[in-house]
Amino acid sequence: MLGFYLIIGTLLFLIGLYTCLSRVNAIGILMGVELMLNACGLNFVAFSHFRGKLIDGHIMTLFIIVLAASEVVAALAILMAIRKRFDSIDVTKVDTLKY
Repeated sequence: MLGFYLIIGTLLFLIGLYTCLSRVNAIGILMGVELMLNACGLNFVAFSHFRGKLIDGHIMTLFIIVLAASEVVAALAILMAIRKRFDSIDVTKVDTLKY
């Protein structure tokens, strides 16, 4: 039964990786990163459930959720600055780090 969860986690991670690599829109890239983080959280919960320690995976997944929320806040602030400066959120149009 653990294999089923690992297959689902692997599929989620691969979909997130494909999304990160194939998108030029910064919001699409962020969604791919979120999918990869969710896949890691699913694997943590599955491993802790099948090892018998029910709380360890949930705590790690809670840390992943906090990390994802803080990443979204920082990334959206950066995206707002990029949108203001370059008038687009297309990552291929951003050619300088100077503001």
